[in-house]
This record gives sequence, C-alpha cells and structure tokens, in this order.
Amino acid sequence: MNGVPPATPHDEVVRSAGVVSGAVLISRFTGLAREIAMARLFGAGVAKDAYEIGFRLPNLTRDLFAEGALSAAFVPVFTKVLAAKGRRDAQHLANLVATAILLVVGGFCLISMVISPLLVTLFAGQFRNVPGKFEMTVDLTRAMFPMLLLVALAAQAMGMLNAHGRFGVPALASTWFNIGSLLVGLGAGYWVAPQFGLDPIYGMAWGVTAGAALQFLWQAPSLVRLGYGFRPSLDWRNEGLRDILALMGPAVIGSAALQINVLISTHLAAGIRDASGQVMDGPVSWLGYAYRFLQLPMGLFGVAIGSATLPALSRAAGAGELVEFRGLLSRSLGMVLLLTVPSAVGLWVLGEPIVGLIYEGGRFTPHDTAQTASALAAYAAGLVGYSAVKVLTPGFYALGDARTPMYISFASIGVYGAFAFALTEPLGHVGLAVATSISATFSFAVKTWRMRSVLGGIDGRGLASSLLRICAAAAAMALVCWAADSAIQDRAGTTRLARALSLLVSIPLGVAVFGGACHLLRVRELRDTMRAVGAPLRRRFSRGR
Repeated sequence: MNGVPPATPHDEVVRSAGVVSGAVLISRFTGLAREIAMARLFGAGVAKDAYEIGFRLPNLTRDLFAEGALSAAFVPVFTKVLAAKGRRDAQHLANLVATAILLVVGGFCLISMVISPLLVTLFAGQFRNVPGKFEMTVDLTRAMFPMLLLVALAAQAMGMLNAHGRFGVPALASTWFNIGSLLVGLGAGYWVAPQFGLDPIYGMAWGVTAGAALQFLWQAPSLVRLGYGFRPSLDWRNEGLRDILALMGPAVIGSAALQINVLISTHLAAGIRDASGQVMDGPVSWLGYAYRFLQLPMGLFGVAIGSATLPALSRAAGAGELVEFRGLLSRSLGMVLLLTVPSAVGLWVLGEPIVGLIYEGGRFTPHDTAQTASALAAYAAGLVGYSAVKVLTPGFYALGDARTPMYISFASIGVYGAFAFALTEPLGHVGLAVATSISATFSFAVKTWRMRSVLGGIDGRGLASSLLRICAAAAAMALVCWAADSAIQDRAGTTRLARALSLLVSIPLGVAVFGGACHLLRVRELRDTMRAVGAPLRRRFSRGR
C-alpha cells in the first residue's frame, strides 16, 4: 500500500546483523579500554607474556566447549525443537544441555587446573628459561580456567535468545565481560594482590573470571522474561541432546584441530630468539595485541553476520527450503566481502598510527608499536577468510553436516604448520601471523568450494564479480588513506596528536571514497544492504504521512 516492498529473510538478517554489530562495537570499545590498561601497565614483558599464555589456554578451549562447537551445534537443534515441538520441549532440552555443561565442562575445568603445569609446558616450556616466568604462568592459568564454564553457560543463553530473535542482549554480554574483567582486575590487582605479595597481573586474572560471570548473568533476566528457568535434568537418551552431541563431536574435533595451529604458534613465538641467541620477551604479547585489533572487524562483521544468519539458515534447512538457504548464504557472504575487504586494507595501511595512538605509552614502547603493527598487517591479510568462515561453518551445521568442517580444519593444520615453520626464522613473529592468514584463506576457499558442491551453487559468479569490484574500490580507498596519513606525518611527525589527526582525516575520507566507488561500480551488496536498512525507515515515514 505504501510502496515499500515487504521485508525478505535476507533483510531480517541484515537488520539483525546490524543490531549485533552495534552491540559488538560497544563490546569492542570496552575491550579496547581493557587492552589499553593492560598495555600501559604491563607493556610486553614477562608478566604480560605469562598472562597471555594463562588467558590463552582456557580461551582456546572455549572454542571447543562454548562459543565454537557448542553454539554451532546447539542453535540449529534448539531452533528446530522450538519450531516443531514448542516452548515446553525446548525448555527441557535447554535444561539437559545446561546440566551437561555443568558436569562435563565443570569437570574439565577442575582437571585442567590440576594439570596446569603440564599444559604450560606444552604451550610455553621455554618460559622455564626465565626465572619465575613459568611459575607465574601456571598460577595465572589456574586463576582464569573457571572462565570456561561460565562462558559455556553464557554461550547457551546466547543461542536460546538468538533462536527467539533476540540479538542485542546476548551481543552486549561480552561488554560486561570486559567491564567486569577491567574493573575487578584493577581493583584486585592494586588493592588485593599486593596484600599477598603478588604482582598486580594476578588481579587482572581474577578479573577475567569475574567478567565471565557477568557475561552469563547479564543474559539471565532476558531468559526468565521469555519463560525459561533452570532445573537440573539429565537424560542422555533425549533425541535433541543426542542430535547436539552428534553435531558437537566432529565440531569439537574440528575446533581442536584449529587450536593445534594456535599451539604451534604459541610454542614458536615463545621460543623466538634475538640476535644474541637469547629468548625474547615480547613476541607472544605482540601477536596477542595485534590479533585483538583484528577481532574488532571480525566481531563486527564475521561474528555478527554469522550469528544473525544461523537461525534463519536453520529454519530454511529444517523446512527443506534449499533455494532460500542458498540465497541467504550467498548474500551473507557478499556482505562479509563488502565489509571485511576495506577493513583489511585499512588495517594494513593505517595499522601503525592506530596501534601507536591506542597502545603506546607507559611500558608500551615505540618498538612495541612497530612490532605489533607489523603483525597486524600480516593478520589483516586473512581477515576475509576468518570472517567468511564464521558464516560458512554454521551453514554446514544447519544442514546437519559437522564432518566437512572437521576434515577441512585438519587439512588447515598441515597448511599452517608448513608455513609457520618455514616463515618463523626469516620473519619472526610476523611469519606466524602470515601463516595464520594463509591457513584461514585456505579454509575459506575449501569450505566455499564444498558448500557450492552440496547446494549446487552459491552464486559464485556473482560473488566473484562483487569481490573484484569491492577490491577495486578498496584499492582507491587505500591510496587516499596512505596519501592523507603520509602528508600528515610529514608535517606533524608521529606524536599522539599527529596520529589522532591522521586517523580523524584518513578514516572518514577512506570510507567516503570506498562507498562512492562501490556506488559507481554498482556493487550489489551495497545496494541490498542500504535497502534492507532503509526499508523500516521508509515504512515509518509513509505511515507518518
């Protein structure tokens, strides 16, 4: 009646992804505040290296039991049960899964805390060469491992809310993780830890566990308002639970395969030596700081689009609507390309002023800035692959296929290992980042090829055409950003004010150039995204008249 076309499933995905992206942006800013505090207070020395390993161990396993395999397996099955059998059966399934998490993941956490010395030896045995560094890493690992159980429960809550079309609250949950870990960490680090003769870094470790608790508790009221409550229940014969476990088995193995890459990376980074042959302090931290920068666009675009797409893909697969499934997946991948290609180019061109402006100061030196920016540029090369996999992998799970991602993950180990060992000696920690990007791109390419075979096509020609146009627009953006940054540095140097001015000029200018170029090149993803976002505004305007 008002001339505005009705919303399509893709439009709903775009708007849901927008909600998630907005929440993720807030989360990333609070996370950035946390990282700035860590950088200024601890730099890239012994304590920060120990903290990085201590955090990385439970953080890796959370991909196995929480935000990786569990989420990908739980959401399709829960969505199917909710649609086919109703709220009561969905509630029962949720209770079964929560009880299993408490038993299995809780037990895993306890065992891991006991064997932490073995785990640290496996990841960073070279730390024994620095007095006190190994022991500190073990203590910090034990302090942070309970995070895994809490994040697993938070991941289940997120899946339940997403299945009901609630995206904002769960996407904001990680914001509370950052706030809790920072505030509790600073308080415990500078008021409690000294009372026991401990380094302030211990307080930051305690803050991580407190933040994970807040991440779960933030979502609990929304579940209660939807009518969900928890009652311990265990029935391993339940069909829904068996379906989740059947999907999780290969998913856990596939995630474990990916973590082997991280194990190799951490082991090699912890053993990098300087020109005199001494083990260096810094490579582990430089890679950690750089990767966290990469998580901003990956979370804003890859994770957000993947989270918004998965329930819609699950419904389409459950109804046997493969044409709709194929269209949703293709357009979601196109959105990933539109948003991540310019992001990757921007991080490559403007990485050093970004890192320097945000981190440099206190114990974080200009040398740390240069080394972190180099790693960031190498990681950025794989941003498209990292993000696209966040959409493709859940797509396989929605189709009930968890084996294909598992096999491809195992293949990626060989790709990563070959490049990591070949590039570490000539390139140092940057070689490890390059190897990670190559592995991610390989995984993206193979999963795309396999999904295309399964579905009989995913509009590959259209995606290839869009990619070429987006790359051309990103090249124009890169040239403009580089010219603006170079001009400002030539006149004002690399002071904090100069870097801030460079980014204030370069980023908006780059966005404008990229958007204009995409419009001139008729990039369809830009048109579709603008239509999906603008349709609700047009409908409201029409009603207002």
